[in-house]
Amino acid sequence: MSKQAEFAVILKMNPMFADLGADELQRLAGLCHTQHLQAGEVLFQKGDAGDALFGVRRGQIRIETGASDGNRLTLNFMGPGDLFGEVAVLDGQDRTADATAGEASDLFVLRREDFLSFLEREPKVAVKLIELLCQRIRWMSERMEESVQQPLPVRLAKRLCALASDSGSEVHISQEQLGIVVGAARESVNRQLQLWRKDGILDLQRGRILLHDMPKLTAMARNE
Repeated sequence: MSKQAEFAVILKMNPMFADLGADELQRLAGLCHTQHLQAGEVLFQKGDAGDALFGVRRGQIRIETGASDGNRLTLNFMGPGDLFGEVAVLDGQDRTADATAGEASDLFVLRREDFLSFLEREPKVAVKLIELLCQRIRWMSERMEESVQQPLPVRLAKRLCALASDSGSEVHISQEQLGIVVGAARESVNRQLQLWRKDGILDLQRGRILLHDMPKLTAMARNE
């Protein structure tokens, strides 16, 4: 499979481009180029210009930001088939987080100027982008509602399940970082994790959490 065809497949898996026809996807994919990163190499930093959309061909990219204690907070992991940088490539504003290669990685890169030119020729894609941004606004509203109304065990289970969907049953995140994400103190997070540890749902190690009983954790995330 050619690189262009590979990128077309990645685009098709993303909600932003899922409704495009094969010809449209191929034309868009034809605008991309590739970039290689060594493990630990920085792709972009918070404050850099949002000048490109990225797709992971192989490897892993960590989306990170700084925590109040000076440590790094991992917001997300991007693996093969994932697309990121959609918002920045639309508004051209500064990046809101850092992106670093967790391992040697190959990326597809679609420059903002090429993408905007494509949108001018393909208004159907522009309409789809509007729908996607509305979905994100709804998602953010739901997360805000969760933080106010749902108890900590539910919020914590939801976050762990979301992390597991990206990285598997071994989640690399500290308890302090987890507390920041779910809006709770580290001590409260630790108490709940220790209870789940006693129940055999998970195990705790330095900087990571091993999830042993995903069905039970999923049920708690659904508040069942």
